[in-house]
Amino acid sequence: MERTEAEGPGRLKPGRGRRRAEDVRRATLTAAAELLLAEGVHALTFSKVAARAGVSKMTLYKWWPSPGALAFDAYFNAFQATLAFPDTGDIRRDLTTQLRVFVDLLNRNGAVIAGIIGAAQGDPDLAEALSTHYVTHRRRLAVERLASARQAGQIRAEADLESIVDQLWGAVYHRLLMPARPLTAEFVDQLIANLFRGVSPDPHDQAT
Repeated sequence: MERTEAEGPGRLKPGRGRRRAEDVRRATLTAAAELLLAEGVHALTFSKVAARAGVSKMTLYKWWPSPGALAFDAYFNAFQATLAFPDTGDIRRDLTTQLRVFVDLLNRNGAVIAGIIGAAQGDPDLAEALSTHYVTHRRRLAVERLASARQAGQIRAEADLESIVDQLWGAVYHRLLMPARPLTAEFVDQLIANLFRGVSPDPHDQAT
């Protein structure tokens, strides 16, 4: 069968056989991500995704409580590897690497991410997914990495790790949502420099 214009690269071909759930889910998330990046979260509907993926709209209603929740899953699935937290043993290098990658992602897809955050204010299902599967998860990864750096003596023992997360990523989100100043690699470097002026261990304490 020849590919029709309606078929996208991840679209499932129609057939009578039972299709594997993982194939249906993969096609759905691929189609949703394409629509999300092209048109934004408010334009994403179950009807559009189902048509693009070649799946049943009823399947989407069964798996996702709202189009917003599907949009979040598509975003997280597309960028999970990009947002992985490195651990080279050097916390300053790892924070710089992760924040630069994050800023690059926001510069390419910031409108989509801002749209998801905005839509979550009126979509409880999306808000729950965003909080449980993204915000809480990513905070935990950051705090765990900072805790290992503190244990290695790279951060002051009394430093509040949750506040460090807010200082760094909160500042980045602030520039995304309140765009008075640009998001740049230089901004990341300045954030890191300011942070380590306050949290680096005192050399005199290490010498004693």
